[in-house]
Amino acid sequence: MSTSVQIVNKSHHPLPEYATTGSSGMDIRAFLTTPITMEPMERVLIPTGLFLGLPENWEAQIRPRSGLAIKQGLTCLNTPGTIDADYRGELKVILINLSNEAQVISDGDRIAQMVFQIVEKVILEKVETLEATERGAGGFGHTGKK
Repeated sequence: MSTSVQIVNKSHHPLPEYATTGSSGMDIRAFLTTPITMEPMERVLIPTGLFLGLPENWEAQIRPRSGLAIKQGLTCLNTPGTIDADYRGELKVILINLSNEAQVISDGDRIAQMVFQIVEKVILEKVETLEATERGAGGFGHTGKK
């Protein structure tokens, strides 16, 4: 099943695309006039030159690229970042350098991936108590380490 999504590309890079037939995300690239050097623990907002026109009840999620994370210590903050269906501004990616060394982001570098999802709207129903479950309020490692 495929859904059409409108995109404006103000960068000189190709449109995002799936790298393989089994890929869930499309790589998106930095759109920079000059390289950015990120110091350890520094956060930077990276422009992409991309603008989306998502259908109603859809979102685009911006997620880290695993290779960038393991090889350079660069990852996305606010993960997954949500692009709402009614947002029409430029897609920008919040990167953080978690490595111990400065990292350089250059124009055209693949900095994140974008995954599209249908969003199911819900109606919240206020109640006084919730139905009991076997798990109950257990969380944050309540089942143990092994």
